[in-house]
Amino acid sequence: MTGTELAIVLAAVVVGSTVKAITGMGLPLISIPIAALFVDLDDAVVTIALANMLANGVLAVREREHLPETRDLPILAVAGVGGAIVGAIAFIRLPDEPLVIMLIVATVAYIVNFFARPDFRIEPARSKRFAPIAGGVAGIFQGAIGISGPIVGSWIHSYRLSRGAHIVSVTSLFLVSGSAQFAVLVASGELSGRVAPSLLACIPVLAAIPLGTRIRDRVSSAGFDRAIIAMLCVSIVALSVKTFSG
Repeated sequence: MTGTELAIVLAAVVVGSTVKAITGMGLPLISIPIAALFVDLDDAVVTIALANMLANGVLAVREREHLPETRDLPILAVAGVGGAIVGAIAFIRLPDEPLVIMLIVATVAYIVNFFARPDFRIEPARSKRFAPIAGGVAGIFQGAIGISGPIVGSWIHSYRLSRGAHIVSVTSLFLVSGSAQFAVLVASGELSGRVAPSLLACIPVLAAIPLGTRIRDRVSSAGFDRAIIAMLCVSIVALSVKTFSG
């Protein structure tokens, strides 16, 4: 990775970290597609993995007081770890394009569902029954291409939790599945030659999160939803350009 490419990746991390602090998701969802326009997808995924873990850890700790308001987190987390291991192995052995196309489809489905059923809510009994499936699918995407935001975001959003509970739920799940993904990447040698960029990517995370948190405190509930949808639309465009322009 050249100096110019690294600068682009770090800039993408700044944007993604700011959005993540506002919505609880967005660092890999924004940073990886942007970075992948200029560097290999493998480089983008591996470089941003550690920064994403750090962002999720910081945000989860900041919002930990809302943990009693969450639900299904242990079930989702365990299933996410298993899915992330499977996904990380797929990342090493399978081509990127089918996985990216699957993510694009999942993201479009989330946006369509958001507009078609804005008041949709999953009740506790049903969410507990399907939480292992949701967690496993999210983990597979996280492990394979470093992005599980559309799956986790749509599932937790359907719970209609408070904003703080939503943030701590999604960041905790991202942290658990992301840690499993990172462990597999390290064990498989994927981090070799990428340690320095990975560590550098952590610096803009620490700088951007306080800014994003202050913005979140000033955003209305409607603005919160619009920010998530806008972020997902940007990711679809970036992923589509990367996948289909060649």
